[in-house]
Amino acid sequence: MTAVIDRDLLAIQEMREAVRKAKEAQQRYLSYSQEQVDHIVKAVADAAYAKSYELAVMAVEETGMGVAEHKKIKNEVGSKAVYESIKDEKTVGIVREDTEKKIVEIAAPFGVVAAIIPTTNPTSTAFFKTLIALKTRNAIVVSPHPYAVKCTIEALKVCEKAAVEAGAPEGLIGWLSYASMEATQSLMKHPDVHLILATGGGGLVKAAYSSGKPAYGVGPGNVPVYIEKTANIQKAASMIVDSKSFDYGTICATEQAIIVDKNILSITLQELKKNGAYLLNQEEKIRMEKVISPVPGKVNPKIVGKSPAFIASLAGIDIDDSVRLFVAEETKIGKDVPFSLEKLSPIFALYTAENKDEAKQLCSRLLDLGGRGHSLSIHTEDDKVAREFAVEMPVSRILVNTLSSVGAVGGTTGLAPSMTLGCGSFGGNITSDNITARHLLNIKRMAYGIKEVSIPRKGTYQTSSDLKVNNTDTEQVVKSVIASMGKSGQVDVKEVAELVNKVIEQYSK
Repeated sequence: MTAVIDRDLLAIQEMREAVRKAKEAQQRYLSYSQEQVDHIVKAVADAAYAKSYELAVMAVEETGMGVAEHKKIKNEVGSKAVYESIKDEKTVGIVREDTEKKIVEIAAPFGVVAAIIPTTNPTSTAFFKTLIALKTRNAIVVSPHPYAVKCTIEALKVCEKAAVEAGAPEGLIGWLSYASMEATQSLMKHPDVHLILATGGGGLVKAAYSSGKPAYGVGPGNVPVYIEKTANIQKAASMIVDSKSFDYGTICATEQAIIVDKNILSITLQELKKNGAYLLNQEEKIRMEKVISPVPGKVNPKIVGKSPAFIASLAGIDIDDSVRLFVAEETKIGKDVPFSLEKLSPIFALYTAENKDEAKQLCSRLLDLGGRGHSLSIHTEDDKVAREFAVEMPVSRILVNTLSSVGAVGGTTGLAPSMTLGCGSFGGNITSDNITARHLLNIKRMAYGIKEVSIPRKGTYQTSSDLKVNNTDTEQVVKSVIASMGKSGQVDVKEVAELVNKVIEQYSK
């Protein structure tokens, strides 16, 4: 018991020291020019990119999740693609000026950023968060996932070495080497931490939002993919299988359930099989359900990021090396329906829809189960249908005719390359954006006067007490007007006007 307590104390002390160093380094970093910052960021991106495969192998070995070749691609997106997307942004001093409105915008960093890293994408997320922090003159202190401490820290060491050699102050990149939930929570509440970037489980994200600090957190991504009747089915099936099997389904934007129009169901199943999908029969489905969710409503962590062969062995199903993922036809959706959950593994539920309206209902129910605000994928040749889904679905990203997993993080689309995907208010997040450098900046605005305004002095306008009307005078005016009408009932306009002017003159004195 004593050893555990000592370890917790060490973790807290280490965290405090990392934040202290980060704060001091960030204060020095404030004086750096845009050119100096950009030089450091490029050096870090190049070093990270060069170590993409080595760190991918290390991540797979430590976590037991995913595919090294696929994690290499993630690392490349988290380093080179992120760098390319932010390299030309102004993040120091005056960053924008509107000469017409005479407004000048000035960039200011948050300060020290606390970054929570997931076990599913440990090294790529470490690269990504470090780059956007350095680009915006913030310091960063990272809390790795307990199951990915070594590979995450190694990724950070690569970044730190490159940054310091390029002229960055030491301590700008810090980390927690002890796996301690208490230290992580204390980090998020530390008075010298100014922003939290939380990518991980729901508990940690909630802790980030309840820390009292500005925070970017992300929700789950129970992503539906709809194959609409006009889709290029051959191409769609190939993309969906590629996307779902990418790193064994560990990206939160990976498709989790297929919804297919009834009149193309048969050919879709054929194409899925051609691409390596194993269609479970009813008995196999029942066995797989117990593997997916031994406890109702909760996904078995043993299947996350694991190979089809490993999952098949747990379910007692014999497969060969050609199998890339499992598919089971499903009709129900709910916490007690294992195939309808976010599985983060190469396992699909497949639902049949009578038409696009039923497809919308199925997608909405799946998102309500645990993916609101995240992403939705659609394969269609009818752009009107794609836009209809984009307008109506409660998600922040709609991926059309592409791999959802890689497309959502900016790999196959024009979206900002990012390993932290906001879910907007649909998912309880502050933003629906792909988080990038601009989210780590305060923008100050200097505004010149461009409009003239006349400010009246006190007493200029009459008060209600000044405008009280004498009832007797009013009665006299009314009688005079009536008398002027004569027997014909016609009003002498000139005489009435004179009388009204006399009244106005009287009450304006």
